[in-house]
Order: sequence, then structure tokens, then C-alpha cells
Amino acid sequence: MLRAVDLELLVHGDHYPAVIERVLEARRSVWIATANLKELMIEDHRLVPGRRRGRAQYRSVLAALAELAAQGVELRILHAAPPSRVFRRDFDRQKGLIAGGLEMRLCPRTHLKLVIVDGRHLYLGSANWTGAGLGAKHEQRRNFELGLLTQDERLLDAAQEVFERVWRGGECASCRMRELCPMPLAAFDLQPPLPAARDEPEPSKRKSPANKKRTRAPGSHRKRARKKKPLSAAALVVLEQPAPAESSTPEPVKRKPKPRTRVKKQKATTTL
Repeated sequence: MLRAVDLELLVHGDHYPAVIERVLEARRSVWIATANLKELMIEDHRLVPGRRRGRAQYRSVLAALAELAAQGVELRILHAAPPSRVFRRDFDRQKGLIAGGLEMRLCPRTHLKLVIVDGRHLYLGSANWTGAGLGAKHEQRRNFELGLLTQDERLLDAAQEVFERVWRGGECASCRMRELCPMPLAAFDLQPPLPAARDEPEPSKRKSPANKKRTRAPGSHRKRARKKKPLSAAALVVLEQPAPAESSTPEPVKRKPKPRTRVKKQKATTTL
């Protein structure tokens, strides 16, 4: 059954204001799927003391995502290749994102490019989450891109279902490219939760009254532990000497000497 769908066609430079502005206005969630993941610069219109007005200023989109994460916005990025070096550098500068504000999962088979904002706005097209695709680039330096923007509920439901299935590892069981996958996405949801920490009761300490004297039973006495004298330097040298190495050749068996027998000399007798 055919039906009318409200679509907005985005060509080349139309991507930046149409997609990024909706991302920055998110209130609940931002889901991003991209093949390549690189640093993306956006215009910074904030009034900062000491900054000259009328001059274009730029900042990393990760700084803006960190602000959204601080407001409780759910942030997800599904990507196919490891992030670029500059992306990782700027990501490490955002403590809120490192602490779990931005969740990222890698699947080598990811080639869809979409952005879903608050479950209301859907972008489908050719642009990756890169500066040349969606960032604030000069018209003569950006990629040639083509995409669609819509708020159609059926398209939103279908796109979110595809994203969620890949995100949860629904395709991992039948995947034939496991040798290229560093970690199956299904393993994320199969990890057992950490055991809850238990509050161990502190051992009770009885305080004895200050004025109460300790009494001993008659006939009982305690032997004072004698303090061990420290070893002298000579004794330490003896202790530090290594034990003699055992020789591999067996020692010769010592035989006991046989007792000598004395022969008594008989005196010669002469007869006349």
C-alpha cells in the first residue's frame, strides 16, 4: 500500500545545519551509525570573555556531546573502524564521556549511515560521522553527500529496529566474519553484573572506664616479653653468606682401615 512520506533532501553542505543542529538540541537520545569515525568540528557561537565577535570559532563536537551527557542524554555510536587518532585524543579530554556518557560499539560490517535524535528525527544518507561528511567544512573541501531527513514514524521504527538489532549483537550468531571482529557485540549484554558491595559491620570496641583500675587475680602473673637484641654486624654477614653449592659429583666412599695384627717374636733357645 502506497502512502505519502514527508522527506527533506540534503545535498552536500545541507548536511551540517540540518543534522548537527538537531543533535545539539537533543533532549533524550542520539544514536549514530557510521562506517568511519573521525573528529568533527562545529561552530562555537558561545560568548566567551576575550573572544573577538564576528569571527568564526570552532570546537570539537565531543565537547558538545559531553554537555548533552551531563544533561542525561543517551549517546550511542555504532562504527565499523577504530576511531581516528585525533578523535581518541579529544575523547580523552572529556571526563564525562570517559565515565560512560558516550557508549561506543564496533562492528566491522557496519556500513549504514544514520542519525536518530530523540526518536523523532531520522537522517539516512551517504555521510559518515566525519568532518568532511557532517562537520563545518568549506564548500570546496567537503565531500559530495546526499541524504534524507524525515520524521515519519514508520521509517523511524524500522531504522531503530535495525540499529538496535546490530547494537545488541542480534546478527553475531550467524556472522561469517568473526575473524575480523575484535569482540562480538553479543558479549556486551552477556557479561554478568558485578556483585553488590556488602556493608560489613565494624567490630565493636569496648571502652574501659577511665577511673577503673585493672586488678589481677592472686597468684597470676604475666611474663614480660623480652626484647630481642639486634643482631650484630658480624652475625648479619654470616646470615647473608650464600649456602655452599651442592656438587654434582658423588663424594668418594671412605673405607675403614683394617686392624693390624701384631706377630710376637719368639726368642731363639740354644741347647748344649
